Amino acid sequence: MSSKGWTRREFLALSGSAAFTAAVSLRAAASDPALAGTVRPASLPSARLSNRSPLYEEAFVLDANTLASIGALQSDGDASGALKAIRHSGLTALKSTMGGGNGSFEQAVADIAATQTLIEKHPDLFLKVTGPDALDRAKPQNKIAIILSFEAVSMLEGKIDRIDLFRQLDVLVMQLSYNRKSPFGCGCLDGDSEGVTPLGRQAIAKMNAVGVALDLSHANAQTTKDGIALSTKPAIITHAGCRGVFNHPRNKTDRDMKALAEKGGVMGIYMLPFLTPDNRQPMLADYMLHLTYALNVCGEDHVGIGTDSMFFQVSGEDLREVAAQEAERRKAGIGAPGENRPPYIPDINTPRKLEFVADALLKKGYGTAVVEKVLGLNFRRTLKEIWSI
Repeated sequence: MSSKGWTRREFLALSGSAAFTAAVSLRAAASDPALAGTVRPASLPSARLSNRSPLYEEAFVLDANTLASIGALQSDGDASGALKAIRHSGLTALKSTMGGGNGSFEQAVADIAATQTLIEKHPDLFLKVTGPDALDRAKPQNKIAIILSFEAVSMLEGKIDRIDLFRQLDVLVMQLSYNRKSPFGCGCLDGDSEGVTPLGRQAIAKMNAVGVALDLSHANAQTTKDGIALSTKPAIITHAGCRGVFNHPRNKTDRDMKALAEKGGVMGIYMLPFLTPDNRQPMLADYMLHLTYALNVCGEDHVGIGTDSMFFQVSGEDLREVAAQEAERRKAGIGAPGENRPPYIPDINTPRKLEFVADALLKKGYGTAVVEKVLGLNFRRTLKEIWSI
C-alpha cells in the first residue's frame, strides 16, 4: 500500500460499476480535506482506536457487500497493497460482486475465473465459499471466506437454467434487478409501482431450490415486498439504508424491513452517500443512525453490515477518473440520486472500519452479544440456512 492508501490502479480495480456508486465533486474535495483522498486516516482524530478491540479480534466479521470483482486483483500488478489491507481488515468473510452492474454472461464467467485464480494464488489468505460449511472454516484457519454474488441479472439473459449453471460455479447470492427493470423485477430507480414478474417468480423458486440467496438490495419497494413474500427461504438485503432516516430510493421502508425480519432475513447497512442528503458527506454518526434504526425496526437478530465500500484513499488524478466513471453511470442510466460524493465515511476511513462500528455500538449501550450478531453472526446464520438444501 502506498503512504496515501490505495494506489490508483488498486482503487479502480475494487470500485467497479456494481459496488462503486458515487461521483466525486472535485470542487468539494478541494475545499474539504475530509473529502480529498490526500488525507491519511491517521490525521483524522476519530479514525483511530487507542487499542484493538478484543471483541472485534475474536468476532466472526462478515461484510455482506465489499468488493466489486475481487478477481480484478489477480491481474493487477499493483495489488499487493490492496491484499495487505484486506488481510489486516479483521474480516472473516466478504461478499464480492461478479459481472458488475450490467455485465454479460462472458464477463461474469471471466470474473468468476479470475476470482478462482486469485484464491488459488493466495491459499493462505482466502477460501472460496461453496456452501454453508465454508463460513465455519474461515476463522479457525485464519482465512477470509469469499462469497461470490451477482448484483445484476444481465448475465442470466432471462434464462432460468443459468441460475443452476452459476450455482455450480459457486455464485451463492443473486438479485432480481440492479437499479433498473429486468426480466425478473423492478429496480429502485424505476418507481415503486411494479414488482416481481412471472419470470421473476420462477427465478425465486429456482434460487430457493438450488440454495442461492435472494438479495433484494437494489429492488424497488414493490419488488422487495413481493420477493420477501414469494421466497420460501429467508430473503436478504445485503446493502441498503433506512428510508425512515433518509428518504432515498436505495433505502428500504419500515414495512419491508419488518417483513424481512419476520421471515428470518437480515439487512446489511451500507456506507454509501445515500445515508444523508447530497449536500454533505455521511459520517460515522450518520451511519449509526441507520444502523440503530434498523435494530429498532428489525430486531437484533436481523441486522448486519454490507458496506459497499473499501478503504478510500486517492489523489486528485484518481478523483478525476472516478468522476468520469460516475458520468458513464449517468449516461448508462444506472446512477442513483446522490452519487456526487465518495463512497466512504471519512472519520472511519481505514481497512478496519467495522471495528469502529463495533466500538460505537458498545458506547451506545448495546451488549457484546448484539455487537457480535451485527458484525456477522446474523448473516452467517441466515446464509447457512439458505444454502442448506
